[in-house]
Amino acid sequence: MSAKDRPNIVCLVSEDYPPRLGAYGDPVARTPNLDRLAAEGVTWENANCTSPVCAPSRFAILTGRHAESCPRAQHMQTRAHLPASFDTYSGLMRKAGYYCANNFKTHYNCDVDPDAIWDECSPRAHWRGRAPDQPFMAVFNAMATHESCTFQPQEGAVHPRDVVLPSYLPDTPGMRESLARHYNAATRMDAEMGMRLRELEEDGLAQDTIVFYFSDHGSALPRSKRYLYDEGLRVPMIVRVPQKWRHLLPHAPGSRLAAPVSLVDLFPTFLAIAGIEPPQGLQGRVFVGPGCVDRTYVFAGRHRMGERYDLSRTVRSRRYRYIRNYQPHRPLGQHVAYEWLGAHYQDYEQARLDGGLDLVQGRFWGRKPFEEFYDLQADPDATVNLAGQAEHADALDAHRTALDEHMLAIHDAGFIPEHSPLEGWEAAHDPALYPLEDVLALAASSARADPAGRDRLVAGLGHASAVMRYWAAQGLIGLAVQGHALPDEVAQRCATETDIHVVIALSEALGTAREPEPWVRRLTGILEAGPDPRVRLQAMEALTCMPLRPAISLAVVDSFNEVHDQYLRTGSIYLSQLLRGTYRPRNVIFDEGRLDARAQTGAARL
Repeated sequence: MSAKDRPNIVCLVSEDYPPRLGAYGDPVARTPNLDRLAAEGVTWENANCTSPVCAPSRFAILTGRHAESCPRAQHMQTRAHLPASFDTYSGLMRKAGYYCANNFKTHYNCDVDPDAIWDECSPRAHWRGRAPDQPFMAVFNAMATHESCTFQPQEGAVHPRDVVLPSYLPDTPGMRESLARHYNAATRMDAEMGMRLRELEEDGLAQDTIVFYFSDHGSALPRSKRYLYDEGLRVPMIVRVPQKWRHLLPHAPGSRLAAPVSLVDLFPTFLAIAGIEPPQGLQGRVFVGPGCVDRTYVFAGRHRMGERYDLSRTVRSRRYRYIRNYQPHRPLGQHVAYEWLGAHYQDYEQARLDGGLDLVQGRFWGRKPFEEFYDLQADPDATVNLAGQAEHADALDAHRTALDEHMLAIHDAGFIPEHSPLEGWEAAHDPALYPLEDVLALAASSARADPAGRDRLVAGLGHASAVMRYWAAQGLIGLAVQGHALPDEVAQRCATETDIHVVIALSEALGTAREPEPWVRRLTGILEAGPDPRVRLQAMEALTCMPLRPAISLAVVDSFNEVHDQYLRTGSIYLSQLLRGTYRPRNVIFDEGRLDARAQTGAARL
């Protein structure tokens, strides 16, 4: 295709917003512009992101690869090195003659230079900056529905009494108020999207432009953003194709499609629409344009969220969601200071402390199962775990297999501890240093926390690979949390261990299973003199999860209350309050004012 024969593409992207639209059948939402777009286009019922938080999700959109395939990119708020073999869709489209504008959030979680991949990346970026007759790709990021909108009053027509809370959340004033605020912010977001659609009409470009609307991930309420359920991963996806290009999406306007779609599919889809040959290594599939193929499954992962570590994986089909929790000893409800700015989290934790939760609502605060399996047609809130039920065994096995094959296919590097020397591209692909199949098998075994497997875990502490030793140690933490004793060999291994991440994990296991004082001292020493902030953060988390010993650790923990690193700072303030016995759910720990400087870059929102 010549430049003049290529369609323009506009992406309207909302923040932190699930399919809570009139077009998706929500009776409370007031989103007339997006509802109209859906009536004129095609709606996907089962679109999913690859991570329930913005930065890893946006990495996947930009690169067409899951963040887990690029070491370090899977964590929230980091700066992974983008390998030379990774392309960006905007970079390739620019080479093919497209004018590419991004307005203006980036948050790509890697060291890519936005100015090198966009013709303009700013709050003023617009297709109007292109040359005459030049095809364009223009991305507009609307911030109105970002999680932070739930922290402050939002004017609008939706009242807290109007909203319907999911069954897994308690009915509290703060929960209702936050959800109403999100709905009202969505009305403002919808108006912004409507403005962009009108600009296309005013410029005479609507019949030459394919419009995508989607969100970077799901909602901001508890068990949504940051978590591997539909509320955090399912996103709206609406595509409007003008008559001139209808052959690229041969479905009638107003159609609704049930096949799963992933945001990692956007990269190859954009290239297919533009007639650009895709590079090798893309992990998405085309869902609009030549070569369109329906998916059976979509995948996502959870890693460090803010100051808290927790590794899980999930696969979703049309009907089911399967979740595998590799650190089930860590509850979902770990305190994340930014989340707790919301009255919804404050109310939720207070209800737990007051004994006001039912069994389903209380699961957020307890040990996770190794496997979760939900029939989302019968159980849209995902409250009935079908793992282990014979009538769903075949479906469960199919999803297990799909997830295992996916992790191998993308060479999932997420099992390497953060800031390990093995996070580099070459090390992560060296089977001697990172034997992926063996790591996956051991991590799954350790997560089951079966006392009968203790000796295998202890033996794993002698493996040549530090990653294997780390996952053996994680399994020992799980056993210790359940009250099982650990043999003397574990302490002996810890004394001679050379990898700091393994030492941290073994110290937590031993400090949980035995007299904690010597292990609290060891972790406090790592916190004080660790080699980098993320290693120190892992030591701080271990201290937070172990029996508290303020006489040993309080002074060192206090010394981090004003450090520059936001996660060390908020983690230390929380732990300081636990050590003093002054923590309450409504204590404000996160200081939003410290984000002001980064807000100017479009990369500050969490």
